[in-house]
Amino acid sequence: MRFRGAAVGRATLRMGTRRSALALAQSSAFARALERATGVRVETVGVTTEGDTNSAPLTAMGGTGVFVQAVRAALRAGAVDFAVHSYKDLPTAGPSDVVVAAVPVREDPRDALVTADGRTLDRLPAGARIGTGSPRRAGQLAALRPGLVVVPLRGNVDTRLGRVRDGRLDAVVLAAAGLARLGRLGEAAELFAPDRLVPAPAQGALAVECRADDAALVRLLGSLDHVVTRAAVDAERAVLAELEAGCSAPVGAHARPVGRGLDLCAVITETDGRRRTFRRAEVPLDPAGAAAAGRELARALRKEH
Repeated sequence: MRFRGAAVGRATLRMGTRRSALALAQSSAFARALERATGVRVETVGVTTEGDTNSAPLTAMGGTGVFVQAVRAALRAGAVDFAVHSYKDLPTAGPSDVVVAAVPVREDPRDALVTADGRTLDRLPAGARIGTGSPRRAGQLAALRPGLVVVPLRGNVDTRLGRVRDGRLDAVVLAAAGLARLGRLGEAAELFAPDRLVPAPAQGALAVECRADDAALVRLLGSLDHVVTRAAVDAERAVLAELEAGCSAPVGAHARPVGRGLDLCAVITETDGRRRTFRRAEVPLDPAGAAAAGRELARALRKEH
């Protein structure tokens, strides 16, 4: 079924997104897909968030929400009709007045290693400096390679890759999805298997939000919802929610389609890597069942850790 502008009473929809190059790239890709599927024109409205202007560690700013609150405020105020977020930036407790109307097909969820000379993690020398702003990555890297020095790092993709180019760091780890969306995945020296370095819950996925009372727009955006991706991220975020952890906590979770269900793995690590607790389970493909199974896995993980 092809939706048209008349379905939402508007020939043009305003899309809210962060102003970063990566946010604009991923939201523009969704806008093009929506225009092709529905014939509705999409106008991009850039929003500056606290996470874009504050260089402090995310944990110091409260973790989740710093890249989301200003965009949601614009949505609530009617300045935009819908918003596109990196799903992993959303707090696990969603507001009642905003709904995730679509979760499009996911980009590569893995973490990527970028080094100056193409060396993989196992080939980096002891004492090599590796940059990341994520406690999740820091803990798992420390467990994989205890001799490395993990250096706190924030900034956009260019800033982080620049630390390798100028020699201040030997390597950085960042989301493969971000590199892919910017056309730079070829710069990765290594893509980590999701059960070796477990990604952040919902990494690589987008969340397309609109106001819950805009039923016509919920239906329109929902035409691009991808059921398998939604079930996978619901399972992963259920792990996070059950463990009462934010996006900057040392928790990883990843679900991938296997047969008629999903293979879900999850990990908790201490940031120094001295303790790593890992579990996996098969979960149903439907979002509600996947979320319930994710919570069950998280409870088992918490008992063991």
